[in-house]
Amino acid sequence: MPRKPGTPKTGGRQAGTPNKATAEVRSLAQLYGPDAIRKAAELAGLVKDEQGHAIGQAESEQARLAAISIILDRAYGKAPQPIAGDPERPIRSEERIEWVVVRPAN
Repeated sequence: MPRKPGTPKTGGRQAGTPNKATAEVRSLAQLYGPDAIRKAAELAGLVKDEQGHAIGQAESEQARLAAISIILDRAYGKAPQPIAGDPERPIRSEERIEWVVVRPAN
């Protein structure tokens, strides 16, 4: 339920305190990160043996492209998604700066 305006926030984590569950999952996932990227490189057909043949390459082109996409996303970040609106109803963006003077209770 949303708070009423002007009521103080109570409960929850203090600002800046990391979520322990998220930190644990991230830590565990990072253990497998190098192996996961290596496997994605194999599936993409990027890992070669001594004769230059792909090792562990996925059979379907769709799987190879997905593996390549995973590697590129991790290496360079995901491509920005453009925001497109309906030409008849364009997207409007509004920015507002508001100054609030707060006087101490004393």
